[in-house]
Formats: sequence, C-alpha cells, structure tokens
Amino acid sequence: MSELYIGLMSGTSVDSIDAVLVEFEGASPLRTRILAAIGHPIAATMREAILALCAPGPSELDRAGQLDRQLGEAFADAVTTLLDKASIGPGEIKAIGSHGQTVRHRPPGSVAVPFSMQLGDPNTIATLTGITTVADFRRRDMVLGGQGAPLMPAFHQAAFATSSDRAVVNIGGMANITELSADGSVRGYDTGPGNALLDYWVELHQDQPFDRDGAWAASGRVHPALLERLMADPYFAAKAPKSTGRETFNPSWLERAIAGLHLSPADVQATLSEVTAASIADAVNAFTNGGELLICGGGARNLDLMQRLQRRLPTWSIADTGKYGIDADWLEAVGFAWLAHQTLHGLPGNCPGVTGASRNTVLGGIYPA
Repeated sequence: MSELYIGLMSGTSVDSIDAVLVEFEGASPLRTRILAAIGHPIAATMREAILALCAPGPSELDRAGQLDRQLGEAFADAVTTLLDKASIGPGEIKAIGSHGQTVRHRPPGSVAVPFSMQLGDPNTIATLTGITTVADFRRRDMVLGGQGAPLMPAFHQAAFATSSDRAVVNIGGMANITELSADGSVRGYDTGPGNALLDYWVELHQDQPFDRDGAWAASGRVHPALLERLMADPYFAAKAPKSTGRETFNPSWLERAIAGLHLSPADVQATLSEVTAASIADAVNAFTNGGELLICGGGARNLDLMQRLQRRLPTWSIADTGKYGIDADWLEAVGFAWLAHQTLHGLPGNCPGVTGASRNTVLGGIYPA
C-alpha cells in the first residue's frame, strides 16, 4: 500500500523553501518515489528577518512570534503551489513533515539548558492546507540528552544502507556526514560550514546569491594563513556527537580570521571552499580509508567544491544521491516527509549513535488538519 507525504525544508542557507511530494510504498525496505518538487522563494525581507534572528538582538520574542506565523503561511503557500503543480488535492496527502526554519541551535555543551528553535508554525500550515502536519522534530531527542541534529542519518540508513561501507554527506548551509558501516551501525555529525559562508561572501562582493558552479572560488587561490586560522577552530577537532550552525560559523567568525591579512575577495572565497572540502574530507577519512561517498544538498552542484573533495579523497568514489534514485537537491526535504511517516506509524526517527540521545524515540508533534 502506498501513501503520499509532503516534506518541507528551509535550511541554514535560507535560499528557498524546498517542498517535495513523495510516495512511500512497502515496509522493509520502504520504497521512495518523488512525484513533484519545487523550490518556493523566500522574500528578501523575510530572509533578512530570519538571518537577524540567528544572532542575539532586541525584541527577539516579538520578532520571533510574528515570523513564526509568517513562515507558517509561507510553508503553506509552498504546499499549495506544489499540489497545484502535481494536480493533487490535499485530501490525498497523509501528512506534511515540516522541519521549519532554524533560528537558534544550542546543543549540549553550548548552554546550561540545551535547546533548538525552528520557526514556521505547524498550526498555521495544517489549518491553511487542510493537511495533518508533523513538526518540531529536534526537541525530543534533546530531552533524551541528544544533539537534536543531524536528523537525516536515520533516513540515509533507510535509503542507502548496503553491505559495504558507505558515507553520505549533505552540503547545505552547514555540512554533515552519515557513516553507514557494513555491519549496520550508523554514526554521523555536522562537519562544519557548507555553503553558508560561501553564499555570504559572494553576495557581499559579487551581489550574487551563490557562487554558481564555484566559478568565483575556482578563480582565486587558497591562502595558507587564512586556511590555517579557520581550520584551527576547536569545533573541527571536537569529538562526536556534535552539531553546529550559524551560532559558530558566521560572518563575524570569518572577519576575525581575516583580520590583519591582505587578501583578494576571490582568494577568500577559494579558501572558504577549501575549508568546507577539508572539514568534510577529514570526517570521511576518519570513517574508513575508502569506499563510496554520496553527496546531496546544494553543494553537490558546486563543481569547484566537488573537485576539491575528489583531490582530498582519492580512494573514494564520489557521486550524488541521484545515482540511487533520490535527487540530491531534494533529499533533505524527502527526509522530513519520511520522518512524518515514521511519526504517524509510531516508529523512531532518531539515531542515538549520531545524536548521543539515550535511546531511540518517535520524533515530532502531530498537528491535525
């Protein structure tokens, strides 16, 4: 028997709302098929408001409360647009899985009482779409002592586990790795920055939302001193479980490292690309000395970044997840549709070996239509 779900995702890049219509069929293995997908635009004013809330500032509660409703409306608009594209009515959808937009992530060790905050009111989504919505996926894992992130390794295991060692790396605003061992065990963590700082720097100097194909980074040279300063951040050497976000890897972090150096903007971009590649490669090599590496997320389309990864991982075969039937651009949104499926079926959605939680648990809250 097949069921239709919608997955919604807006990541740390804050570039769009990814919305996918997914058909799940069977049980073990659960077969996954993308029926439709869109990237729904986020208005520039809303993007500015989101980024402003990612750092402490005045009137945070008022701004967060209003943005929560506004993002809920934007997510609902994305669902309506997706259904129109697919010519499917809301009554045919079992549920929406909505990650929401992270504006603050404080994992264990960063504050006295860890928490993670995502905006995009699920009550608004369920009411405006007429579809049951599952959301708030991180916090139960955190109650059990986990990081609440990354959330995708459980889905990666369901979709890509095999009889040999395989790694999956998602390169969004931040990057994370899932280690799928041949023995069936799963481990994973955030490796560090992905696209967020690359996007920030190219927007600042080129007035472009992202560095298409990594062409600007490829035109510059890696600056050894800047690379050394950036890679000296304690996060990279910290042991898993660990997770991160804009709270650590942000423009201020970059500006502090640049201080006193005389660099061309293109050289900074090249160095940022090398930081992303180096931190990912270090994680992959720490897993095992060779195998198959699957890439997903926006970074999979960055040719410069992929070339840097291949140079650093000569014993690894690198491909994007489309090789196994799930488009790299939409995999994370598909993962949140899968998490909604897990929740409605009373099945766990976390991986304690990844997050550090004390046990498996069902994730998320259910908001009926």
